[in-house]
Amino acid sequence: MSTPHRPVDQPVDHPVVQTDRGPVRGTGSDAGLRFLGIPYAKAPVGALRFAAPEPAEPWTEPLDATAYGPTAQRRAFAEVTIIPEPTVPGAGILNLNVFTPAADPSAGLPVLVWIHGGGYVAGSSASPWYDGAAFNRDGVVLVSIGYRLGIEGFLHLEDAPDNRGVLDWIAALGWVRDNIAAFGGDPAKVTVAGQSAGGGAVQTLLATPAAKGLFRAAISVSGAVMQPQDAAAGRAVAERFTARTGLPATAQALRDRSDEELLDFQGALSAPGPDGPAPMLMLAPFADGELVPEPVMDALTSGDAGGEIPLMLGFTEHEFNALPFPDAPEEALLGLLASLGLDPSASAGFLAAHPSLTTPQRMGQAITDATFRAPALAIAESRAARLRPTWLYEFTWTSQAPAFAGAAFHCLDLPFAFDLLSAEGATDATGANPPQALADAVHSAWVRFIHSLDPGADWPRYTAADRATRVWDTPPRTDPDHLAPVRAVWLREH
Repeated sequence: MSTPHRPVDQPVDHPVVQTDRGPVRGTGSDAGLRFLGIPYAKAPVGALRFAAPEPAEPWTEPLDATAYGPTAQRRAFAEVTIIPEPTVPGAGILNLNVFTPAADPSAGLPVLVWIHGGGYVAGSSASPWYDGAAFNRDGVVLVSIGYRLGIEGFLHLEDAPDNRGVLDWIAALGWVRDNIAAFGGDPAKVTVAGQSAGGGAVQTLLATPAAKGLFRAAISVSGAVMQPQDAAAGRAVAERFTARTGLPATAQALRDRSDEELLDFQGALSAPGPDGPAPMLMLAPFADGELVPEPVMDALTSGDAGGEIPLMLGFTEHEFNALPFPDAPEEALLGLLASLGLDPSASAGFLAAHPSLTTPQRMGQAITDATFRAPALAIAESRAARLRPTWLYEFTWTSQAPAFAGAAFHCLDLPFAFDLLSAEGATDATGANPPQALADAVHSAWVRFIHSLDPGADWPRYTAADRATRVWDTPPRTDPDHLAPVRAVWLREH
């Protein structure tokens, strides 16, 4: 997609932009300008390790913003995700990256703020899959942010604020509000977006009153939140932490521990043990009753969270089907379905909906449905009933890569949304010769939504009347009530 706001030739290889903390020096090319590793808060070390983020100290000389800053991810997690996610050492992990067509304060371009995924314990804003070149080409300023992960970001501690990672997202959005105009963006035209944990972050921000007014639209890609998510669930994780490590869940006990020690504690927390298997997304946002007043799904489906903010949300068809579930008897599958809340009738409906899948694939599909598809569908249904602007999609194009052939798996849609099919590692996910026409369609819909709060006439709103769902395949199409089988099984609706 092209717009009148195309990048202009930049005569300065290292442009300097003034922020409210001090000047930053980036790099420029025909693809746009990039300013990397800008601190939006002080390094969370010492007394600040488990504290709310504080504004960065001001500086006077231009800050070098030509390389990605430190990441909260401290180990490579290649076995968890196909996305290249670099680990950059250093203390100043509360930093962000700005990609812009031109640092012209009069440009007033819309802004996309991207929150990376990684299960709230991993991931990196320095991924080549999050490069902003294609969005810059189409007149959008892209900001990608880093935030505290795992124990530092989300473990309930008796002597520290809860949901520190959420506080980091809000601080980064505050930086965008105060500074993005200098980079050519309009602070009144911010869309917040993310995938997986990042998609859950978007949902959480919609349900967090302190984030109100910091963005005008939202995109939740394969969003996942902790379930259950009440304050008791957060405290239970802290109790499990103490039982597993022998340490009190306090900032005082953990503040001086090394990164490696915290990661080891994290591993102990998630390891199977006599107290049962580890719940999914233990170290994640939870309803603390203050910053996050109530569970996010409750807030979005039965509360007033999100209001009239336009929301685009969806998922891939087979998010977790590619996981190596062991072969197992059907009784094990039925036990899994029961643990996910399906009664015998609904379980029978689930099995009937997937007659060609193996038992391991059905187990993956059950996790996919319970974690991603059904919650997003429930959000869309609730918003549609209240006439709130909502667009729902399912990405069904299947990978041609040998390791993932035949699956529309978790993360596969990102190189299409960012129009980065040639990025490092992309063909490992897609296979050779992925369809550029599909990337054009997905990316253009995102750009239209970011610019005009509507992805286009070929993708109508999700309403109670027809439940129009955009199906990203070759060719793309819009189907009425495309997800009726999911609705019937998981939401008990026909």
